[in-house]
Amino acid sequence: MKQPRNPEAVHPPVGRYVHQIEVSGESRMLFVSGQVGMRADGSVPDDPVEQFGVALENVLRNLEAAGFEPEDLVKITTYVVGELDPAGRREQLDRLLGAHVSTSTLVFVAALASPVYRVEVEAWATRT
Repeated sequence: MKQPRNPEAVHPPVGRYVHQIEVSGESRMLFVSGQVGMRADGSVPDDPVEQFGVALENVLRNLEAAGFEPEDLVKITTYVVGELDPAGRREQLDRLLGAHVSTSTLVFVAALASPVYRVEVEAWATRT
């Protein structure tokens, strides 16, 4: 079972995430390596928000391939080089995850595996 919580002793979330998710009972876990904004055809959009959307789509495809659903996401870590429009990021999350929220960390870094990549998303999921 997954139990999302925002403890009263901690400030309310400042974005589209929940502070914690407790997983109990029997469950399967899936750890998804960092996904970049590369489409299946090898193309990479220039826009970082679009790269974020493609990376998140790649996360969802990994979930589906393992028999998981988007609602099984419990942790998303997003690595960004340069700027990433917060409103555009939220729009992509809304488009791909609907009302589902997970824990989330946003990290700004100097570089990723290639200069063409501006965004990378890694994820954890659990299915009970």
